[in-house]
Amino acid sequence: MRSFWEYDALTRADVIIVGAGIMGLSTAISVKERLPTASVLVLERGILPSGASTRNAGFACFGSLTEILSDIHKNGEDATLRLVEQRWRGLQMLRQRLGDEAMSFEQHGGYETLCAEQLSAIDSLERVNAALRGIFISEHDSAPTVFVLKNEHIAHFGFNQNRVKALLHSPFEGQIHSGRMMQALSERALAHGVRILTGADVVALEEEPHQMRCVVRHLGNTLDFFAKHCILATNAFLPELLPESSIQPARGQILVTTPIPALPFRGVFHYDEGFYYFRNLATPEGQRILLGGGRNLAFEEETSTALDLNPRIQTALEELLRTTIAPDVQYDIAHRWSGIMGFREDKLPEVRRISARRIIAFGCNGMGVALSSVLGEEAASLLA
Repeated sequence: MRSFWEYDALTRADVIIVGAGIMGLSTAISVKERLPTASVLVLERGILPSGASTRNAGFACFGSLTEILSDIHKNGEDATLRLVEQRWRGLQMLRQRLGDEAMSFEQHGGYETLCAEQLSAIDSLERVNAALRGIFISEHDSAPTVFVLKNEHIAHFGFNQNRVKALLHSPFEGQIHSGRMMQALSERALAHGVRILTGADVVALEEEPHQMRCVVRHLGNTLDFFAKHCILATNAFLPELLPESSIQPARGQILVTTPIPALPFRGVFHYDEGFYYFRNLATPEGQRILLGGGRNLAFEEETSTALDLNPRIQTALEELLRTTIAPDVQYDIAHRWSGIMGFREDKLPEVRRISARRIIAFGCNGMGVALSSVLGEEAASLLA
């Protein structure tokens, strides 16, 4: 039984947002910026966000050349360019909202390593650069070149030259500390008056004539929360509350090495159309390598919401590290983990009102850092 105080105040809000990851918190901030007097409550099942927000690789990126070419083949050039523009605009929104220092943003640029089978992508370099130019125009550069060949860096970075045949560079990509980013987002939301409850697992939604009922499970008990509107920002976990959703969970595997003295490269790196990704990771003890991916080795197994390690993929990551990225370098593996992303078949995000009181925002497709701010703003705009 609820007390009067709980019934009258603590379990009611104008807007309830399900999910306290980067999407949920970004949406909550946007709602308060648009509707300052609205009461906003965020419900999160875990003590920490349950998906990928604190378990990602910390890439502030918009897509590599081969990934963009793959998206063009799948969705057409216009839809792909709109998606890249959303990612780029979202990154700028995130930086402006939090500030670079708060999330340890560093802009060493992004790179794509190409093996022999992928060299044909270079034939499309000029065409893709021309198509992207309008997205990246700034007051300092009216004709930016998004991707350039930097093959001279292959040997300098210490990569296996028998495997890495070409290297593309983009000055526009960067990297963040995902934990600090989420901490800063949480602090920003709280400063706006957003309430955040963790350990609140939303197990059912019921749309009533004048309100939404959110049934929350905690420590074996259930408690009802009520709001005028509910925004579902659980991304990969959306099918649990909306079975007809078109999203599927996609687990990503990551490992981090021990510090490597004189690590020769800085930046974020894409490999095999973005299915693998690695970067330098600065820590007080020294520079490390963070490496993730390999989902394409076991799509069915990795379509999962279980935060387990996949030994097959972890072994493949170690092999890639040993043979291609850092051959003849001494290190141990210091950390391993997985995170849950949300993917749609066409890799396009979706934000829409699905009923009078429910809005969904999902489908970051591994680009939550880039997309969440702009998708959260779009979801908040549907409340007006």
